[in-house]
Amino acid sequence: MLDAQHLECIRACQECITACQVCISECRQGDTQAMARCIALGIDCSDLCKLAANAIARNSEHMDAICALCAQACLACNEECLRHAGLHCQRCAEASYYCAEACHHIMQSHVFQHRLHLRG
Repeated sequence: MLDAQHLECIRACQECITACQVCISECRQGDTQAMARCIALGIDCSDLCKLAANAIARNSEHMDAICALCAQACLACNEECLRHAGLHCQRCAEASYYCAEACHHIMQSHVFQHRLHLRG
């Protein structure tokens, strides 16, 4: 059964997926050459958020590694989106930062639980 922290991370991933998809769509309607990196990082972020949410939901043995990669992609997306003034980029930056934090919390809780298990 998933605890509140895992459910919150899944929700953060889902919100980030939506924000990334909106951002990607909006960026593609403008100067795609100028927004190419934003689009590419948004795609990576969205794809990895989907993978992380699914891994958490099924309690995958690779969850920590997937969450680490998801957090890395989210932070890269966040940094790029913060460089742009569009509201869609600002919303994506906020969602990706929140998702990165949620993924880090998952990884930290698993490290703590592993240490407790080793002591036990």
